[in-house]
Amino acid sequence: MELKNMSLREFASEVASSSPAPGGGSVAAYAGAQGFALVAMVCRLTIGKEKFSSVQEEMKSLLAIAEKKQESMLALVDDDTEGFKAVMKALSLPKNGDEEKALRREALEEATLMAAVIPLHTARECLAGLRELPGLLDKGNPNALSDMGVAALMFKSGLEGALYNVQINAIGLKSPEKKEDLLTKCKALRSEGNGLFEACQGKVLEQLK
Repeated sequence: MELKNMSLREFASEVASSSPAPGGGSVAAYAGAQGFALVAMVCRLTIGKEKFSSVQEEMKSLLAIAEKKQESMLALVDDDTEGFKAVMKALSLPKNGDEEKALRREALEEATLMAAVIPLHTARECLAGLRELPGLLDKGNPNALSDMGVAALMFKSGLEGALYNVQINAIGLKSPEKKEDLLTKCKALRSEGNGLFEACQGKVLEQLK
């Protein structure tokens, strides 16, 4: 069964098992999916309300984005685990002679790069969610203020968790150029994400006084 089709209890039990996957990368992607689910909920709580008539089309557009992003994040829950399994498969390749060792090194480098690229995509999607929140906090139904705050927390957790997984795979790469490229991208994503999260949290806390 795909991870995204498991019940909450089944997924939690799978994460809690002795198997190293699903692990932090899949959990990070799931956090992002929950962030977009909350954005979709806030949009629905805003759409159709006369009080928010001026932002109806904007909310409908954001709702469509959130629904699409939620699905892509759920797919990444499985993708991240498959990426880890590919690394394990490469590690299990024979290494009896020079030719086998070379093939194993090539396969491992390719699998490790993919295992870094998958959570990089997760991180970018979570950042995209954070980019939507300031506007939603300004225009969405304020009765859902705490839900918007939790969405920000989910996106921040998903972003940071995904970046941890990019970095741990990046440092395993033999190519210094690819490693540096990934780490540079992580730095930029983290910097923007931190700024957006702080802005969102500030808006939430200010309104909760």
